[in-house]
Amino acid sequence: MTEYLHGSHSVFLIHLHIVWITKYRKKILTGDVALKLREIVREICASESVEIIRGSVSSDYVHLFVSIAPKVTISRLVQKLKGSTSHKLMMTFPSLQKQYWGRHMWARGYFCCSSGNITDEIIKNYIENQHDSDEEFKID
Repeated sequence: MTEYLHGSHSVFLIHLHIVWITKYRKKILTGDVALKLREIVREICASESVEIIRGSVSSDYVHLFVSIAPKVTISRLVQKLKGSTSHKLMMTFPSLQKQYWGRHMWARGYFCCSSGNITDEIIKNYIENQHDSDEEFKID
């Protein structure tokens, strides 16, 4: 059985799959750069109370599967991850500054998808089997 997490006024289990890529899909995330990136991502997630369930750094993209609390805003988390990693990596590895002279190491945007132990169909069926007859939005 899945262990739900508890906040002061909430019970939750929020898992997210987040992916972002390097600008121009340049294959720069190798060797020491990849190791430093992983270290920075771990620091940011720890400071934001985000648990990394799984992660992967490929040569031109990053995959994260994380567990977050409801107080964590997804866009703010990704903003911190991309912004801080870009800044710190460019300060640590001057060769990256030459490749990304505009100081933008990551491509615009990101992919994010929630994951859970029930499907959309189960939720729809649960809601549809409530008392009212309005199809889209019921009132008890």
